[in-house]
Amino acid sequence: MSDEQDKPREKPQEKSSKVQLKTPKGTRDYGPEHTAIRNDVLGRITEVFKRHGAVNIDTPIFELKDVLTGKYGEDSKLIYDLADQGGESLSLRYDLTVPFARYLAMNKIANIKRYQIAKVYRRDNPSITRGRYREFYQCDYDIAGQYDEMIPEAECVFVAAEIMKTLDAGNFKVKVNHRLLLDGLFESCGVPTEKFRTICSSVDKLDKSPWEEVKNEMINEKGLSEEVADKIGTYVQMNGTDELVTALFKDDVLTKSTMAVQGLESMKLFFEYIKVFGIEDLVSFDLSLARGLDYYTGIIYEVVLLDKGQSVGSVAGGGRYDNLVGMFHPKNKTIPCVGISIGVERLFTVIEAKLAKEKQKIRTTEVQVFVAAAQKNLVEHRMTACKDLWNAGVKTEHSYKKNPKLLVQLQHCEENAIPWAVIIGEEEVAKGVVKLRNVTTRQEEEVKRENLVEEVFKRLNIKN
Repeated sequence: MSDEQDKPREKPQEKSSKVQLKTPKGTRDYGPEHTAIRNDVLGRITEVFKRHGAVNIDTPIFELKDVLTGKYGEDSKLIYDLADQGGESLSLRYDLTVPFARYLAMNKIANIKRYQIAKVYRRDNPSITRGRYREFYQCDYDIAGQYDEMIPEAECVFVAAEIMKTLDAGNFKVKVNHRLLLDGLFESCGVPTEKFRTICSSVDKLDKSPWEEVKNEMINEKGLSEEVADKIGTYVQMNGTDELVTALFKDDVLTKSTMAVQGLESMKLFFEYIKVFGIEDLVSFDLSLARGLDYYTGIIYEVVLLDKGQSVGSVAGGGRYDNLVGMFHPKNKTIPCVGISIGVERLFTVIEAKLAKEKQKIRTTEVQVFVAAAQKNLVEHRMTACKDLWNAGVKTEHSYKKNPKLLVQLQHCEENAIPWAVIIGEEEVAKGVVKLRNVTTRQEEEVKRENLVEEVFKRLNIKN
């Protein structure tokens, strides 16, 4: 055998199989604390939706590409298209509104008040600090059906205000406008009809960009004359209350447009209804509000945070969209719809920052009782106590070590804000009792083992 053959063979170098561990751009993980905050927020929002009589539905995370195409105006470029997986062109849902309209048309539903809480996807430029992601939750509340003007709209705005108060995320304002008024405004100022939607998209940027930048876009990119752009500018920088509605009724230029007058009439009625609901102080009539999505046909609204130092901007939006269902209906049957969508990801950002500032500890579990052992070899006694409490519906846990130290167990209770501990020792077993310990006050009381569940119920204020 040659020397070459005697040498041990070198293993070929393997390529490193390690991947870079990171979440995709515009996404995030939710650890236990973040998830606890999120679940609390979503739970409170759900309660508001249920209080107003909404039913819950769910739709697929992806839709046929044709369902989503052409519904979002200039934002259509933000839709995630999926690779062909067997003959169907699919896209991830961009919002919950278009799938809802498809659901109504497909199932021939003419009346429904529904809520849906689910993730949506947008190839947007993410800003994590502002709570803008590519994957995020939306909480939608919509009323579909033929009803009298502005009654459902007023309730949708009330729902938005109710949610903001419930979450205590800070001072807020609901901006409102009307698509007919906007179109009438464009018409009065001399914008060609075919440019209404694209100019609307420009106006929609006024919450992020100064008027001069938006004006330049209208002139240099959208082809408007400076004179027309300046006329638009005089209106879209106005905001106020129902007094502004009254003032605009006296505007000779605006009132030449039938659409503008219709929009103003609707806004007048809307303000009458929100005064009945007692929320007029939270609402601002804002002519710069445009909501760039193509499907809106009537009132539009947006909830913005006003607190200093908070840069999350809009946290909810919605409006009336009467023609969207008709786009899917085989006979083009229209079903009037109005709704509100809560962008909770931005609210999570604000609430997390608020809790961090206040140094509030977040409970990540709902455990009510911890079963602890004072000595060794009591694991079966602990397990039996846990079983009895679990069977009674009490949220309970114990250590997975056979002989844990008592101090470690009690520290676990304090660190996790578990209110009660059941302590079992050899002496307690012999006497047929257990000790119930208030974790906060550290006071202990003996109770009969056979009465454990009943005694725990008393302390948790649970009715047997």
